[in-house]
Amino acid sequence: MRINPNHISIASLAFAMLAGLFFTLEPEHFLLLAAVMVGMNGLLDALDGKVARLVAKESKRGDFVDHVIDRYADVVMLAAIAISPYCSIYPGLFAVIGVMLASYMGTQAQALGLRREYRGILGRADRLVLLILVPIVQFALIALDASFAMDILGFSLMGWMMIWFGLAGNVTAVQRAHMIWKSLP
Repeated sequence: MRINPNHISIASLAFAMLAGLFFTLEPEHFLLLAAVMVGMNGLLDALDGKVARLVAKESKRGDFVDHVIDRYADVVMLAAIAISPYCSIYPGLFAVIGVMLASYMGTQAQALGLRREYRGILGRADRLVLLILVPIVQFALIALDASFAMDILGFSLMGWMMIWFGLAGNVTAVQRAHMIWKSLP
């Protein structure tokens, strides 16, 4: 009963920042630590709302804090990958834009008096799963000395993940915009 859900949200951001740090470091063993930190970020992000409901501390301020921290966590992790040895800046920037626009469209529905829009082909949970699994596979490919580990048609596996985040994020933003438009009187 003494747990403040906002403190859980803040702790989730700390894990996202650690994930970002580990994404930027070499050798590739840090990818495994980054994946663990992303997992902790996701776990705490899922827990903050649950704890708020259990201890009857749900509030608009708490929801606001949660969404702000989620966006900072997204930007920190994706920007870190964009400047990492595993991705170039262009797919990284594309990913940040796609993810931010998808998130913006979700909250724009709320701003217009509708329910928050979570639908679309790329949600935060999907991104977190990929941010855990892809670094592990990237590490394994490098550890196995796979010749294509860092160059699959010009990009690493991490780079392709970022391209997917950019494409799917922008498609999700357009999907959400369309759904919101149809819901408006």
